[in-house]
Amino acid sequence: MDGLVQKKGRKRNEDGFGTVVDFLLSNARLVLGVGGAAMLGIATLTVKRLIDRAASAPDDEKEAAKAAQTPTDETWKELSLLRASPKLFRKPNREALCAPLPPPIESEIAPDPPSEEAECEESATDQNKVQPCLTLQDKLNHYYQTRVTISEDEISQCMQLAHAILAEIQDFLCNKHPDLPFGGMRIVGSLIDGLEVLTADHVCFTVPLALETTLWSLIPGDQTILNIPQFWLVKRVGLEYITRGRSPWDRFLVGGYLSSNVIIEFLHKILVGSINWPSIGSMLGGIIRPVVTPGELGLEVNHDQNQLRIDIFPVIKMVDTVLLARSLENSPAENLWFQSFYIAETSKLKNLDEKDAGVRCCCLKVLKGICKSHQRLNKLTGSHVAHVILHLSELEYDWTEGALAARFQQVIEELIGYLENGFLPCYFNNKVNMFSQLHVEDIDETGYMLYSTLSNPEVLI
Repeated sequence: MDGLVQKKGRKRNEDGFGTVVDFLLSNARLVLGVGGAAMLGIATLTVKRLIDRAASAPDDEKEAAKAAQTPTDETWKELSLLRASPKLFRKPNREALCAPLPPPIESEIAPDPPSEEAECEESATDQNKVQPCLTLQDKLNHYYQTRVTISEDEISQCMQLAHAILAEIQDFLCNKHPDLPFGGMRIVGSLIDGLEVLTADHVCFTVPLALETTLWSLIPGDQTILNIPQFWLVKRVGLEYITRGRSPWDRFLVGGYLSSNVIIEFLHKILVGSINWPSIGSMLGGIIRPVVTPGELGLEVNHDQNQLRIDIFPVIKMVDTVLLARSLENSPAENLWFQSFYIAETSKLKNLDEKDAGVRCCCLKVLKGICKSHQRLNKLTGSHVAHVILHLSELEYDWTEGALAARFQQVIEELIGYLENGFLPCYFNNKVNMFSQLHVEDIDETGYMLYSTLSNPEVLI
């Protein structure tokens, strides 16, 4: 009986309220127009729902809350999808597309305040922990100091081992192949330039080829039939009156051009079949194994439970042009030489930081550490990030220590834009695409990962 009376009361209230709503909406259309009436109607219906919810029975409230919760959740999901860039979703079947994006807003439900006893216990236990109210700037500095930076002892041990191995290779080439004018081998890479991150586990050796400038010329990639700016040719000149054999490098000719593939095969046979690595490894207190994969010049070293990867590149340098002989998965043809900008980009970044006491190198190392730690970002290399920072340095002049967080977020935004276009222009030659060695799937996956963290970049560190 009471329930019946209650329902009748609600019905009477609803009818009365409905009459008022109809009266308001009919008159609002005359005064406010169709658009204003629609907005007033939405606001009025919202108030009505709140009144109904307050007057409804407990069971009805649960059902209404359950019915209202689903559309709200679905609406946020739709809004999150609408925020995403369509170019990054060219592969709708990717597993990454199934991963939820970060919530657009924080939860409005605040946790119950802890009791005074709990607060005392927590403060006594966690007094040495990092405070939870750290800014992005503080977190970046903490990540840089505790995760990114490598200890000097670790770097020193790695460099000593690398120098010993380099000396063995240099001596072997000089003694066994004195007819080939190899230049002095050098250790290059991020470790020696102070830009390596996380662990000291990788170095590069360069094997310079001393070419006669009167017998060889470098053909830029955009002047070849392939018209790909980053892949050059090395041409033997004057063959009509200076016959083969005048240059010791003529033995590596293929069709009148110095073959990068033939030189790689020659050095690969030396590394795999000629040098006694077990003996050298025993002498140095470790294990050294050459990489047996055809086309790759490298060594894998285990020393004191530490692992070191050494990549070896034959290199040609004339004036400011540096060409590497390296095996590339996406190489457009054989016998091409890959133009490297590593020396130029590293020197430019350091010079800019010296002029304004900037944090470009610090920002580079933080992002390198992030890319190296996250599987879905490890296709991005230090060169990719370096060129984005160099481009951004033309637009932003504040690279002081206090601007690290702002520049960090800007670099991520710039990276997303370049990934959307699939083209990152080289800072030193805007015809060169620094993404040319990435697959389309890698570009999409990397771009989606960065975009999904754009509203909350702290999750990356």
